[in-house]
Amino acid sequence: MIGIPELVFLALAGYRLTQLGVHDSILDPARDRVYDWQTRRPESSVRAFVVTLISCVYCLGWWLNGAVLAAWLLWPDNRLVQVGVMWFAVAGAAVLLNRWDDSRKADA
Repeated sequence: MIGIPELVFLALAGYRLTQLGVHDSILDPARDRVYDWQTRRPESSVRAFVVTLISCVYCLGWWLNGAVLAAWLLWPDNRLVQVGVMWFAVAGAAVLLNRWDDSRKADA
């Protein structure tokens, strides 16, 4: 079973991956391509599903967090998995701290 610290660590990694997939500007070109692909056949349920998936933090987050958890549990001794998940976890914590800091400046 996963302990609370490890769960928080994995949640931070999943949070960062979800933000990257849904909101970060670095992936705007890829998302724009998918949106353009969908507009060429708007009646396609597969295309509508893909657009919904990449634009919904809950939908994409569910799958990405599942992938993070699976990688962490299935390959616990894989250094690449460890470093990758740690990288996203640290980035997730940094984003949350930055948002907290920014919200404090707005209150002042």
